[in-house]
Amino acid sequence: MRFITQWANAGLATLFVLLWSSGAIFSRWGLEHASAFAFLFFRCAIALALLLAIGLWQRQCLPARGTRWRVALIGLLMIGSYQISYLLALEQGITPGVLATLLGVQPILTQFITERRCSGLRGLGLLLAMAGLTLVVYQSLAIAHFSLPGMLCAFIALGCMTAGTLLQKGMSQPPLAVLPLQYAIGLLMCTLVLPFEPLRVEWSMALIVPLLWMAVVISVLATFLLYRLIQRGNLVQVTSLFYLIPAVTALLDYLLLGHALAAMSMLGMAAIVLGVMLVFRKP
Repeated sequence: MRFITQWANAGLATLFVLLWSSGAIFSRWGLEHASAFAFLFFRCAIALALLLAIGLWQRQCLPARGTRWRVALIGLLMIGSYQISYLLALEQGITPGVLATLLGVQPILTQFITERRCSGLRGLGLLLAMAGLTLVVYQSLAIAHFSLPGMLCAFIALGCMTAGTLLQKGMSQPPLAVLPLQYAIGLLMCTLVLPFEPLRVEWSMALIVPLLWMAVVISVLATFLLYRLIQRGNLVQVTSLFYLIPAVTALLDYLLLGHALAAMSMLGMAAIVLGVMLVFRKP
Protein backbone atom coordinates (compact mmCIF):
# COMPACT_ATOMS: atom_id res chain seq x y z
CA MET A 1 0.00 0.00 0.00
CA ARG A 2 2.86 2.34 0.88
CA PHE A 3 4.52 1.51 -2.45
CA ILE A 4 1.34 2.43 -4.34
CA THR A 5 1.06 5.71 -2.38
CA GLN A 6 4.66 6.61 -3.21
CA TRP A 7 4.07 5.95 -6.91
CA ALA A 8 0.85 7.95 -6.81
CA ASN A 9 2.63 10.91 -5.20
CA ALA A 10 5.45 10.63 -7.76
CA GLY A 11 2.88 10.62 -10.57
CA LEU A 12 1.16 13.71 -9.18
CA ALA A 13 4.51 15.47 -8.81
CA THR A 14 5.51 14.62 -12.40
CA LEU A 15 2.18 15.80 -13.77
CA PHE A 16 2.45 19.03 -11.78
CA VAL A 17 5.97 19.77 -13.12
CA LEU A 18 4.88 19.17 -16.72
CA LEU A 19 1.74 21.30 -16.41
CA TRP A 20 3.37 24.12 -14.45
CA SER A 21 6.30 24.26 -16.89
CA SER A 22 3.91 24.82 -19.77
CA GLY A 23 2.35 27.86 -18.09
CA ALA A 24 5.02 30.33 -19.20
CA ILE A 25 4.84 29.06 -22.79
CA PHE A 26 1.07 29.43 -23.08
CA SER A 27 1.15 32.78 -21.27
CA ARG A 28 3.75 34.12 -23.69
CA TRP A 29 1.63 32.86 -26.59
CA GLY A 30 -1.49 34.53 -25.21
CA LEU A 31 0.31 37.84 -24.65
CA GLU A 32 0.95 38.05 -28.38
CA HIS A 33 -2.82 38.57 -28.82
CA ALA A 34 -3.83 40.41 -25.63
CA SER A 35 -2.36 42.82 -23.09
CA ALA A 36 -1.27 41.39 -19.74
CA PHE A 37 -4.17 42.64 -17.63
CA ALA A 38 -6.80 41.80 -20.25
CA PHE A 39 -5.42 38.26 -20.53
CA LEU A 40 -5.28 37.86 -16.75
CA PHE A 41 -8.79 39.31 -16.27
CA PHE A 42 -10.37 36.76 -18.61
CA ARG A 43 -8.22 33.97 -17.19
CA CYS A 44 -9.34 34.70 -13.61
CA ALA A 45 -12.96 35.12 -14.68
CA ILE A 46 -13.04 31.75 -16.48
CA ALA A 47 -11.22 29.99 -13.63
CA LEU A 48 -13.54 31.52 -11.00
CA ALA A 49 -16.65 30.52 -12.96
CA LEU A 50 -15.39 26.94 -13.27
CA LEU A 51 -14.43 26.75 -9.59
CA LEU A 52 -17.83 28.12 -8.50
CA ALA A 53 -19.62 25.61 -10.73
CA ILE A 54 -17.64 22.73 -9.23
CA GLY A 55 -18.04 24.16 -5.74
CA LEU A 56 -21.82 24.48 -6.04
CA TRP A 57 -21.99 20.92 -7.35
CA GLN A 58 -19.91 19.70 -4.41
CA ARG A 59 -21.60 22.16 -2.02
CA GLN A 60 -18.25 23.60 -0.98
CA CYS A 61 -17.35 27.16 -2.04
CA LEU A 62 -16.08 28.96 1.04
CA PRO A 63 -13.23 28.36 3.50
CA ALA A 64 -13.98 27.68 7.15
CA ARG A 65 -14.85 30.59 9.39
CA GLY A 66 -11.83 32.05 11.11
CA THR A 67 -9.54 31.29 8.17
CA ARG A 68 -11.04 33.51 5.48
CA TRP A 69 -8.73 36.48 6.02
CA ARG A 70 -5.70 34.21 5.76
CA VAL A 71 -7.11 32.53 2.65
CA ALA A 72 -7.79 35.96 1.13
CA LEU A 73 -4.20 37.06 1.88
CA ILE A 74 -2.87 33.91 0.18
CA GLY A 75 -5.05 34.73 -2.81
CA LEU A 76 -3.68 38.29 -2.83
CA LEU A 77 -0.13 36.89 -2.99
CA MET A 78 -0.33 33.63 -4.99
CA ILE A 79 -3.17 34.47 -7.38
CA GLY A 80 -3.34 38.23 -7.75
CA SER A 81 0.14 39.65 -7.15
CA TYR A 82 2.07 36.63 -8.43
CA GLN A 83 0.13 36.27 -11.67
CA ILE A 84 0.12 40.01 -12.37
CA SER A 85 3.88 40.37 -11.88
CA TYR A 86 4.50 37.10 -13.77
CA LEU A 87 2.59 38.26 -16.84
CA LEU A 88 4.08 41.75 -16.68
CA ALA A 89 7.57 40.19 -16.68
CA LEU A 90 6.69 38.25 -19.82
CA GLU A 91 5.09 41.31 -21.40
CA GLN A 92 8.27 43.28 -20.68
CA GLY A 93 10.25 40.77 -22.77
CA ILE A 94 11.58 38.31 -20.19
CA THR A 95 11.64 34.93 -21.95
CA PRO A 96 9.83 31.95 -20.36
CA GLY A 97 13.13 30.08 -19.85
CA VAL A 98 14.79 32.93 -17.96
CA LEU A 99 11.67 33.64 -15.90
CA ALA A 100 11.38 29.97 -14.91
CA THR A 101 15.07 29.96 -13.95
CA LEU A 102 14.62 32.94 -11.62
CA LEU A 103 11.53 31.38 -10.04
CA GLY A 104 13.52 28.15 -9.59
CA VAL A 105 15.27 29.82 -6.64
CA GLN A 106 12.08 29.47 -4.59
CA PRO A 107 13.14 26.18 -2.92
CA ILE A 108 16.29 27.87 -1.60
CA LEU A 109 14.25 30.73 -0.13
CA THR A 110 11.77 28.32 1.44
CA GLN A 111 14.63 26.25 2.91
CA PHE A 112 16.31 29.31 4.39
CA ILE A 113 13.11 30.75 5.86
CA THR A 114 11.76 27.51 7.35
CA GLU A 115 14.98 25.86 8.56
CA ARG A 116 17.78 28.44 8.37
CA ARG A 117 20.45 25.71 8.35
CA CYS A 118 22.90 26.07 5.50
CA SER A 119 26.24 24.69 6.65
CA GLY A 120 28.65 22.34 4.86
CA LEU A 121 27.38 21.13 1.51
CA ARG A 122 24.11 22.98 2.02
CA GLY A 123 26.00 26.21 2.39
CA LEU A 124 27.97 25.40 -0.75
CA GLY A 125 24.72 24.66 -2.55
CA LEU A 126 23.29 28.00 -1.48
CA LEU A 127 26.38 29.82 -2.78
CA LEU A 128 26.21 27.92 -6.08
CA ALA A 129 22.53 28.74 -6.53
CA MET A 130 23.09 32.41 -5.76
CA ALA A 131 26.07 32.50 -8.15
CA GLY A 132 23.91 30.90 -10.84
CA LEU A 133 21.15 33.42 -10.22
CA THR A 134 23.68 36.25 -10.54
CA LEU A 135 24.87 34.87 -13.89
CA VAL A 136 21.33 34.62 -15.23
CA VAL A 137 20.46 38.15 -14.10
CA TYR A 138 23.71 39.54 -15.55
CA GLN A 139 23.10 37.75 -18.84
CA SER A 140 19.53 39.01 -18.91
CA LEU A 141 20.27 42.67 -18.20
CA ALA A 142 23.73 43.29 -19.66
CA ILE A 143 23.85 40.93 -22.63
CA ALA A 144 20.30 39.90 -23.54
CA HIS A 145 19.15 43.51 -22.93
CA PHE A 146 16.09 42.54 -20.93
CA SER A 147 14.44 45.51 -19.25
CA LEU A 148 15.02 46.32 -15.60
CA PRO A 149 11.22 46.63 -14.97
CA GLY A 150 10.78 43.13 -16.41
CA MET A 151 13.41 41.70 -14.06
CA LEU A 152 11.86 43.54 -11.10
CA CYS A 153 8.47 42.01 -11.95
CA ALA A 154 10.11 38.57 -12.06
CA PHE A 155 11.59 39.03 -8.58
CA ILE A 156 8.26 40.30 -7.24
CA ALA A 157 6.64 37.14 -8.63
CA LEU A 158 9.30 35.06 -6.84
CA GLY A 159 8.64 36.80 -3.53
CA CYS A 160 4.85 36.53 -3.81
CA MET A 161 4.90 32.82 -4.64
CA THR A 162 7.32 32.07 -1.79
CA ALA A 163 5.30 34.02 0.78
CA GLY A 164 2.00 32.54 -0.43
CA THR A 165 3.36 28.99 -0.30
CA LEU A 166 4.58 29.50 3.28
CA LEU A 167 1.15 30.80 4.32
CA GLN A 168 -0.62 27.97 2.49
CA LYS A 169 1.29 25.32 4.46
CA GLY A 170 -0.77 24.30 7.47
CA MET A 171 -4.07 24.95 5.72
CA SER A 172 -5.82 21.60 5.97
CA GLN A 173 -8.84 22.64 3.92
CA PRO A 174 -9.32 21.12 0.45
CA PRO A 175 -8.40 23.30 -2.54
CA LEU A 176 -12.04 23.63 -3.57
CA ALA A 177 -12.79 25.39 -0.28
CA VAL A 178 -10.12 28.08 -0.72
CA LEU A 179 -9.54 28.60 -4.45
CA PRO A 180 -12.88 30.32 -5.30
CA LEU A 181 -12.22 33.09 -2.75
CA GLN A 182 -8.59 33.38 -3.85
CA TYR A 183 -9.50 33.71 -7.53
CA ALA A 184 -12.19 36.20 -6.62
CA ILE A 185 -9.44 38.29 -4.98
CA GLY A 186 -7.30 37.95 -8.12
CA LEU A 187 -10.21 38.99 -10.36
CA LEU A 188 -10.95 41.97 -8.12
CA MET A 189 -7.31 43.11 -8.33
CA CYS A 190 -7.38 42.91 -12.14
CA THR A 191 -10.70 44.78 -12.27
CA LEU A 192 -9.32 47.61 -10.14
CA VAL A 193 -6.24 47.97 -12.36
CA LEU A 194 -7.96 47.61 -15.76
CA PRO A 195 -9.05 51.28 -16.12
CA PHE A 196 -5.42 52.41 -15.77
CA GLU A 197 -3.84 49.95 -18.20
CA PRO A 198 -3.93 49.80 -22.01
CA LEU A 199 -6.28 47.04 -23.12
CA ARG A 200 -5.69 44.98 -26.24
CA VAL A 201 -7.65 41.85 -27.19
CA GLU A 202 -7.47 40.08 -30.55
CA TRP A 203 -10.15 37.42 -30.39
CA SER A 204 -9.01 34.36 -32.32
CA MET A 205 -8.14 30.72 -31.67
CA ALA A 206 -4.56 31.88 -31.09
CA LEU A 207 -5.86 33.67 -27.98
CA ILE A 208 -8.66 31.31 -26.94
CA VAL A 209 -6.43 28.21 -26.79
CA PRO A 210 -3.78 29.65 -24.42
CA LEU A 211 -6.49 31.46 -22.43
CA LEU A 212 -8.43 28.24 -21.80
CA TRP A 213 -5.21 26.33 -21.09
CA MET A 214 -4.15 28.86 -18.45
CA ALA A 215 -7.63 29.20 -16.94
CA VAL A 216 -8.60 25.52 -16.82
CA VAL A 217 -5.40 23.47 -16.87
CA ILE A 218 -3.05 25.75 -14.92
CA SER A 219 -5.37 27.83 -12.73
CA VAL A 220 -7.59 24.92 -11.71
CA LEU A 221 -5.94 21.54 -12.34
CA ALA A 222 -2.28 22.44 -11.69
CA THR A 223 -3.15 24.62 -8.70
CA PHE A 224 -5.25 21.77 -7.25
CA LEU A 225 -2.20 19.53 -7.61
CA LEU A 226 0.11 22.06 -5.96
CA TYR A 227 -2.20 22.51 -2.96
CA ARG A 228 -2.60 18.75 -2.61
CA LEU A 229 1.16 18.24 -2.71
CA ILE A 230 1.70 20.98 -0.11
CA GLN A 231 -0.85 19.34 2.19
CA ARG A 232 0.58 15.84 1.78
CA GLY A 233 4.31 16.45 1.92
CA ASN A 234 7.13 18.36 3.55
CA LEU A 235 7.00 21.97 2.34
CA VAL A 236 10.68 22.08 1.39
CA GLN A 237 10.41 18.79 -0.53
CA VAL A 238 7.35 20.04 -2.40
CA THR A 239 8.89 23.36 -3.35
CA SER A 240 12.03 21.51 -4.48
CA LEU A 241 9.93 20.39 -7.45
CA PHE A 242 10.30 23.94 -8.71
CA TYR A 243 13.98 23.38 -9.49
CA LEU A 244 12.91 20.92 -12.20
CA ILE A 245 10.67 23.49 -13.85
CA PRO A 246 13.37 25.79 -15.32
CA ALA A 247 14.92 22.97 -17.36
CA VAL A 248 11.55 21.73 -18.64
CA THR A 249 10.37 25.27 -19.41
CA ALA A 250 13.65 26.17 -21.16
CA LEU A 251 13.33 23.04 -23.31
CA LEU A 252 9.72 23.88 -24.23
CA ASP A 253 10.72 27.51 -24.79
CA TYR A 254 13.34 26.40 -27.31
CA LEU A 255 11.22 23.74 -29.04
CA LEU A 256 8.01 25.78 -29.30
CA LEU A 257 9.11 29.43 -29.32
CA GLY A 258 12.71 29.16 -30.52
CA HIS A 259 14.22 31.02 -27.55
CA ALA A 260 17.60 29.37 -26.99
CA LEU A 261 19.41 30.23 -23.76
CA ALA A 262 22.84 31.81 -24.13
CA ALA A 263 25.87 29.94 -22.77
CA MET A 264 26.10 32.11 -19.64
CA SER A 265 22.43 31.60 -18.83
CA MET A 266 22.80 27.84 -19.31
CA LEU A 267 25.81 27.88 -16.97
CA GLY A 268 23.80 29.86 -14.44
CA MET A 269 20.88 27.45 -14.70
CA ALA A 270 23.20 24.47 -14.17
CA ALA A 271 24.65 26.16 -11.07
CA ILE A 272 21.16 26.79 -9.69
CA VAL A 273 20.09 23.15 -10.25
CA LEU A 274 23.31 21.78 -8.74
CA GLY A 275 23.04 24.17 -5.80
CA VAL A 276 19.46 23.17 -5.04
CA MET A 277 20.38 19.47 -5.31
CA LEU A 278 23.13 20.01 -2.71
CA VAL A 279 20.77 21.93 -0.41
CA PHE A 280 18.15 19.16 -0.54
CA ARG A 281 20.43 16.10 -0.58
CA LYS A 282 19.76 13.54 2.11
CA PRO A 283 22.46 13.34 4.82
